[in-house]
Amino acid sequence: MGNRSYHEDRHHARHTHVGDKPQAVCVDVGRVFDSCSDRDCVEELPVYFSQTDQAVIEQATAVRAVGAEILGICIDVDALPLQEGCYSCKLTFFAKVKLEAFSGCGCECTTVCGCVTFEKQVVLYGGEGTAQVFDSEFYPGCHNHCEMNGGNMPRCQVQVAEPVVLEARLGEACDCCCSQKSIRQMMPQKWLSSFGGSVCDNDGNKRVIVTLGVFTIIQLVRNAQMLIPVYDYCLPCKECNNDELTPCDVFKRMSFPMDEFFPPMGKCPKGR
Repeated sequence: MGNRSYHEDRHHARHTHVGDKPQAVCVDVGRVFDSCSDRDCVEELPVYFSQTDQAVIEQATAVRAVGAEILGICIDVDALPLQEGCYSCKLTFFAKVKLEAFSGCGCECTTVCGCVTFEKQVVLYGGEGTAQVFDSEFYPGCHNHCEMNGGNMPRCQVQVAEPVVLEARLGEACDCCCSQKSIRQMMPQKWLSSFGGSVCDNDGNKRVIVTLGVFTIIQLVRNAQMLIPVYDYCLPCKECNNDELTPCDVFKRMSFPMDEFFPPMGKCPKGR
């Protein structure tokens, strides 16, 4: 047996322990009960800055968007009273927007970062269940490994692509539909650290206003016990490679960029 290769050992283990027929195994998995995808064009969003970056905006004559990223999403799931199995998912997005501020001709631009927030709400089917769910998983702050009550609500999972900044412009502080609720009250402290620990609510005379394009996939997931066929354990299919490669070794493994020397022959669409 010691003379067999790694792949032969793996093949032997598979047929010794499992055989050619799949085994039926009960697993506890997160089953997606309902999901939806959406593209949102969120307009007229005010950007909130730290005091230092807001001072830069006050002197700016124009701004240009560099990019944006989602810092996090606060998710609230509530059961709809008259529609059994249906749940309202309220999502509050917090995004970081990177901008270049210009203060005049011949002057170098200054890079600033600000925060925008917006909300989205969807209704999805999440199944029904009234039994309480307990598990023995240890949670920090829970003494003696006590059992935690996880409730019986479905979980809302959100996948979001990097936002696209469709527009960024300067405006007066009163030009945008700013939220009446303080951004400092809405935004979790762990995300405020991206802006030096604080952002201003609506200080100053100038405001940056942006429009974002956001792609999302929203799912309602509930744990379920399911019987599935299992063929084998997920054993690694290759051995680890610990060889140290020199820069020239890496270069030799790259494919020759043929398209850079011989551009592909394409045709324009008809009617153009």
